[in-house]
Amino acid sequence: MRSIDFKFLKTWLTNKRRINIWESSCIAGPNILQGFQWGYSVKIKSFMKDKKILDHGGNLDFALQKFGGSPENWLDLSTGINPEGYRGTDSDNFNLNALPTKAALGALEDAARRFWNIPEEAVVIATHGASAPIALLPFILEGQLVSIPQPTYNEHQAAFENAGWNIATQNDPSADVKVLVHPNNPTGQLWSAADLSSHVTLIDESFCDVCPEQSFIAACSHPNTIILKSFGKFWGLAGVRLGFIIGSHPQMQRLRRALGPWAISSHAIALGTQALKDKDWAKRTRQRLDADSQKLDRLVLSQGARLVGGCGLFRSYHVSSAKDWQISLAKAHIWTRIFPYSETLIRFGLPPQAGWERLAVALERVNA
Repeated sequence: MRSIDFKFLKTWLTNKRRINIWESSCIAGPNILQGFQWGYSVKIKSFMKDKKILDHGGNLDFALQKFGGSPENWLDLSTGINPEGYRGTDSDNFNLNALPTKAALGALEDAARRFWNIPEEAVVIATHGASAPIALLPFILEGQLVSIPQPTYNEHQAAFENAGWNIATQNDPSADVKVLVHPNNPTGQLWSAADLSSHVTLIDESFCDVCPEQSFIAACSHPNTIILKSFGKFWGLAGVRLGFIIGSHPQMQRLRRALGPWAISSHAIALGTQALKDKDWAKRTRQRLDADSQKLDRLVLSQGARLVGGCGLFRSYHVSSAKDWQISLAKAHIWTRIFPYSETLIRFGLPPQAGWERLAVALERVNA
C-alpha cells in the first residue's frame, strides 16, 4: 500500500467537487482509491453515495438470461445506435505499439471543429465516449443546484448526485447548472434558445447529428454553454468509445487535464478523423434514417401504439402495456427499451435493413 496525502484528503472531503487530484500527491492502492477518469477518488460511504446501477438500452445480457438464444440471433432495438454504421477504409493505418500522438489527436479535434462548424472561441476536447465528461463535469463545475428536466437520460442525474449536487427534476431558474438532452431521450423533445440558462447550460447533443440544423453549437462561443457530442450514435460505432465536449467555459482546460494525456485510442482517433471528414456519408445517412424512422412509425402505429416522439435514431410510443409488448417481442428475440417510471412507454431503435421483415412479423403478434 502506498501513501495518502491526508492534508489533501481533508481538503477534498470538505469540498468534494473542487478537486485538483491531478495536481496533488495523493497516491494509494486500488482498493482504497478508485473510480474517476483521472484515476483517483476516495471510497468513503459517509461522504460519497455508492453509484446506483442504472437501467440502460443495450442490456442484451438480461434478455439472453431470460429468453435464451445467442447475441447474433437477437435483433437489439433497445438502443438509439445507427444499425448501418460508418465503415472506414484507412482506420487500420496506425501503430498499436506506439502511444497516440498529439498531432493525430489535434487532427481529430480539427476535423470535429470543421464538421460541426464550431466557433473559434470554443475549445474542442475528444473524450472516451460521452460518458467520461458526463461523469467528470459535476466535479469540475461550480455550484450546488442542478436542474435536469425529466424524463431524460438517467446518467446525468446520477453523475451530479454522485458529486453531491442537489437535483431539481424540472426547470429551476435559480439552478447553477441546467442539463438539456437535445433531442431529448426518450421523448425526442427539441429545446429552444429560451430554455437555456443564464448560468451554465450543459447540452447533450448525442442524438443531434440527425438534425444538425437544431444544434446549439453556435452558442458555444459563450462561456455559459457547454455541448456534449457522441460519436457512437449517429456513426453507429458505440464500441469505438469516442465523444467530444465543446465550449469556451473557463474550466475546459481543467477537464482536459483531468482526462489525462492518452484518453483516446489510436483506433478511435483514426476512424473518427476519417468519419468526420466524410460529409457525403453523413448526408446520405440522415436521409436514410429519416425514411427508416417514418417506416418504423407506420409499423408500430398500425398495432395501436401512439407516438410520443423521437428522432432519426429512435422512436418512443405509448402502448397498452410496455412490459407485455417487450415480452412478446422478446419471444421473437427482438429486444426493446422500457422504462421503470412508465407502464406504457416503449422505445424502439431502428433495425438494420435485413431486420425489417422480422420486426413486422413480430409486431403482428403483439396483440394476438
